Amino acid sequence: MKKQTIIKGLKVFAALAMVLCLSTFAWAENLMIKGSTTVLPIAQTAAEEFMKIHPGVNVSVSGGGSGNGIKAIIDGTTDIADSSRFIKQKEVAMAVEKGVYPVAFAVARDCIVPVVHPSNNVEDLSLEQLRRIYQGKIKNWNELGGPDLQIVVISRDTSSGTYEVWEDIVMEGSRVYPGAQLQASNGAVAQSVAKNKYAIGYIGLSYMNQDLKALTVNGETGSIENAIDYPISRELFMFTRGWPTGKTMKFISYVLHPAKGQQLVAEKGYIPLY
Repeated sequence: MKKQTIIKGLKVFAALAMVLCLSTFAWAENLMIKGSTTVLPIAQTAAEEFMKIHPGVNVSVSGGGSGNGIKAIIDGTTDIADSSRFIKQKEVAMAVEKGVYPVAFAVARDCIVPVVHPSNNVEDLSLEQLRRIYQGKIKNWNELGGPDLQIVVISRDTSSGTYEVWEDIVMEGSRVYPGAQLQASNGAVAQSVAKNKYAIGYIGLSYMNQDLKALTVNGETGSIENAIDYPISRELFMFTRGWPTGKTMKFISYVLHPAKGQQLVAEKGYIPLY
């Protein structure tokens, strides 16, 4: 009889535990973040640490490009849009038409670094030389003091905020020539250049690795210490659907906190705000 009572008690305890788990799962809040692959490492790391502090919030992070992130914030398919550029006026107009008023939060600063294969002996390029390469007007590395190799031009696709900053600062509004190979992410550009001794590409500073050689631009090095003087730098953003509240506000506050999110920004190789 005593044994049956114990077994019955254990069954009741197991049932209550299951109900509690299901209840916790049902009441867990979901936070969706989409957009820039440049901001992606910040968002992923912040999400992991944020969920340790707030176990009742499930944070989902994905890339896809700044343009797609901003489109998602307008359409209501994400809570936060990561972007490596500021929102365009036409995107603001589209948002307002749908009753959405995006709010921008600068979360870090970044340098866009031109990269080549480590075997390439070219060290420095001017903005003018970079522009002419990406316009298809300089076609061989020997025109720049490098090896007699045809230049393989690798660029980000047009949905990328990194591409748009490059187009603005380097290209001065002219488009990258049609012969360029387009890649969908910083990681894809890095891999393509690392495997091709003819190639040149450009990536966010945090994507630099030992398989790539960074070029200086106008004699300036793209680095955390030199972000002010470096000619190809930009702010990185997170956009929300109106002024954030609840879990969204908590996450943004975490990313902006000097001793929390901003410490992670520095650890991931970006320039913190403070």
